[in-house]
Amino acid sequence: MLVSQRLKRLLKLVPGERRFGFYRFLPFFFVLGGAMEWFMINVRIGKETFYDVYRRKQSERLYEARMEKGE
Repeated sequence: MLVSQRLKRLLKLVPGERRFGFYRFLPFFFVLGGAMEWFMINVRIGKETFYDVYRRKQSERLYEARMEKGE
């Protein structure tokens, strides 16, 4: 059996095909997005989270922009 046939059979197991069509998969994507967001906020890799790095880079860019203006 090909992988695509297995995948089709697996996707057919998700309920709501007639009523919602392709949109029946939206709850899975919402949960996946929420889990990814939680991971980025709460899980530390080394000493920093994703948002710690983002805030630091943003403040560095702001500082460099002020230095270029001569403030």
